[in-house]
Amino acid sequence: MTAESTDWNLSGTPRIYPEIFRLVFQNMEPERAHGIGFQAIRSAESTGLSLAYRKLATADPALRTRVMGLEFPSPFGLAAGFDKAGRGTTALMDLGFGHVEVGTITAQPQPGNPAPRMHRLPQDQALINRMGFNNAGARVIEPRLAATRKKLTRRFGIHRPILGVNIGKTKVVALDNAVEDYRESTDRLARHADYLVVNVSSPNTPGLRQLQAVEALRPILTAVRDQALKSTGRHVPLAVKIAPDLADEDVLAVADLAGELGLDGLVATNTTISREGLVTDPATVESYGGGGLSGKPLSQRSLDVLTLLRAHLDATGSSLAVMSVGGVTTGADVIQRLRAGADLVQGYTAFLYQGPLWVYRINRDLRNNLSAWRHERASGGIPHA
Repeated sequence: MTAESTDWNLSGTPRIYPEIFRLVFQNMEPERAHGIGFQAIRSAESTGLSLAYRKLATADPALRTRVMGLEFPSPFGLAAGFDKAGRGTTALMDLGFGHVEVGTITAQPQPGNPAPRMHRLPQDQALINRMGFNNAGARVIEPRLAATRKKLTRRFGIHRPILGVNIGKTKVVALDNAVEDYRESTDRLARHADYLVVNVSSPNTPGLRQLQAVEALRPILTAVRDQALKSTGRHVPLAVKIAPDLADEDVLAVADLAGELGLDGLVATNTTISREGLVTDPATVESYGGGGLSGKPLSQRSLDVLTLLRAHLDATGSSLAVMSVGGVTTGADVIQRLRAGADLVQGYTAFLYQGPLWVYRINRDLRNNLSAWRHERASGGIPHA
């Protein structure tokens, strides 16, 4: 049975936002459009308009999922990259996300790469970005995350959405000094995070992906793990985010290292440097230059990496959780990832194309298919969910 079969009740309601996107945002500079859309979401919260929507969008209690020792209101969340600076996290959670991963945050502030650095490929429902970890730095973002946690507890109580924090290397820091750079971010941010993610897989910081090699990755993960415990006095669940462009054997090597070091999860996958299989005119794609490709074209490779990891983790008896991200567009996609062994699923690019009702529709699909989902789990058809 596939997620698209008639045994699953998937939403097919008319969608207004794609038409709004076409008329209003499609010809607008992408980074500016993102800023306007994000500000609208934040304004809805600050004016109280999101209160009614929050009641509508809050995930059904039956969707609560326990992963990495944390209870997520829904297995579906927002990937890192949308809220880079922790400015609108609670507003985003009002939309129904089970978790929001803030970042990527670096130890030092940095402006990111020169603009234009974000390009849409509407025909492919994809995005090319080379933002370059633009953020205000851990020192500035730290108090925002502290305020976010307090606000979440007041607003949602014990069943609040989960706050993830994604950390990366400062661009001006040499690779040889990466360990201390990650350690500094961890010291400032771990106490405010429900879980941490080490990002060594963005293609937009020179040399960063070299840190995915096991010999380079080991000291970074060890330093982050140990510093998080030292700074907080508690176990902070820790995951590492990997690139889809790694060879399969390297994917498994990272998974084995994560298990050896006692990490809690893997985030699979980041954006890709590949441009294969795109519908958009190749000359147009080439004119956009380098950067990471996200969105629908990444779906198959992301699913392949998930399947590879789940088979390996199950065969080795590993308890590592897998957060699947890359090309997730519909409720059917989320269900497919859960059936393939994902513990959590994240999205991002489709949010830009489909608007604020997107997460509500996905949670509704998950809720509507609970009986089929549970039946398949009980019969052994779903390895994890």
